[in-house]
Amino acid sequence: MNVEEEVEKLKVEIHRLGTKQPDGSYKVTFGVLFHDDRCANIFEALVGTLRAAKRRKLLTYDGELLLQGVHDNVEIVLKAPPPEAVA
Repeated sequence: MNVEEEVEKLKVEIHRLGTKQPDGSYKVTFGVLFHDDRCANIFEALVGTLRAAKRRKLLTYDGELLLQGVHDNVEIVLKAPPPEAVA
């Protein structure tokens, strides 16, 4: 699976596990993503996929490297799609 495919799958999982915010974004903690069985089966390197999505400015979170346990409460925010992309 290439990086673009993994980032798209990550967006789907954040929609599934996260909470929709009033601005259309979705929020989930790293711990919820990391400990989810479905995510564990999909993502070989969840942290790498998160970093790739952050570099593409699709999501935000504090810090560069997230570690299981230490950063379980870090909030990951999937940005709302631009208005023209909303169907």
